[in-house]
Amino acid sequence: MKKSSADIRKLTTMAMLCAVSIVLVYAIRIPMFLPFLEYDPADIPILIGTFLFGTKAGLILTVAVSLLQGLTVSSAAGVVGITMHIFATGGFVLASGMVYHRTHSKKGAIVGLALGGLTRILMMIAWNLIFTPMFMKIPVEEVIKLLVP
Repeated sequence: MKKSSADIRKLTTMAMLCAVSIVLVYAIRIPMFLPFLEYDPADIPILIGTFLFGTKAGLILTVAVSLLQGLTVSSAAGVVGITMHIFATGGFVLASGMVYHRTHSKKGAIVGLALGGLTRILMMIAWNLIFTPMFMKIPVEEVIKLLVP
């Protein structure tokens, strides 16, 4: 089976975006209001890959980066961290990519990113209520107290 140069170029570009994503998560981490939450810019290369190659490619990048990040840079979070990253970034990529590829313009990108951000927020609220009690080994009620002052 012979691969075309376009397929090889896409694969190498995706591999480079994956590598850049890992470097970014290693180099830049911004703590958030809870001790286990932090922002890292690792999703930027994933979104670039999504906008370049489509939602499926973005989801593949999401899983690859989540696994590599979870096994190296963020290994303390373990399976919970990997799963949360896949859900959070996966929702963001799905919403952003679907909107952008339907309306392939600057406006489509902005609307897609806004919808992706909203999707991520809603998903993370739900998944944090499920996974945080397991990760921190505390009841759900305690998690809600942490999130709602």
